[in-house]
Amino acid sequence: MGVLAAERIKLTSTRSPWWCSAIVVVLGIGLAALMAVITNIDAEPGQGPPPLTPTLAASGVTGFGVMVLMIMAALTVTSEYRFGVIRSSFLAVPNRSKVIVSKAGLVGVYAAVLTAVLALVAFAVAKMIAGDGVPTLVLEGNWRAIYGIPIYAFFAVMLAIGVGVLVRQSAAAISLIVLWPLLIESLLGAFGSFGRAVNPFLPFANVNRFLSVEEISGNWHWGVWGSLIYFAAFCVLVFAGALVVVNRRDA
Repeated sequence: MGVLAAERIKLTSTRSPWWCSAIVVVLGIGLAALMAVITNIDAEPGQGPPPLTPTLAASGVTGFGVMVLMIMAALTVTSEYRFGVIRSSFLAVPNRSKVIVSKAGLVGVYAAVLTAVLALVAFAVAKMIAGDGVPTLVLEGNWRAIYGIPIYAFFAVMLAIGVGVLVRQSAAAISLIVLWPLLIESLLGAFGSFGRAVNPFLPFANVNRFLSVEEISGNWHWGVWGSLIYFAAFCVLVFAGALVVVNRRDA
């Protein structure tokens, strides 16, 4: 409990978590409203508005919000390495794994709670702006698009902290967090037959499949819940590797 209290003080006494949280709120709610407005503008007379699914309404949370939270999580580690604060933590708590696990648990739970609330608010805002004329913007049968977001956020934070521990540099950690889902996986999936073969094994492709209420085409080897398990296993594996490394390298 003392380690958790120390990590809570670190998290709430610095400015970056507050700024990151504010950015996540603005992106989550702002993009939901923007999607609903665009849907109404693009609606053709007599045909009704185009589809606006819960997945699309919450895309600001899943697409950008979680990425900002991952950057925030990585900075909680890399900033301590940069300023030497991590050494004091390891001197106070010789069990280094306990420090990293406490940090991941605290930030992960915070990210899960924040994204869960934002996902519901984003859906409500989109529904209010789009009106009842959008038949696809309903939660019945689409709850996975909402309750899957905090699950995704928790494991994504675990992954980000693991990356931060492994590389120890803010620029390198942020580059990996941003480029991997946005660029590297997209490039790998674009190489014809090789891309089609490797795409089912890409972690973020799997979690995006889990979050989507519509089936994503591809040569998948498991169901949507299998995709979540695969992404979670990838995050746990990276985090476990970080725990091994942090106990073997000098602080």
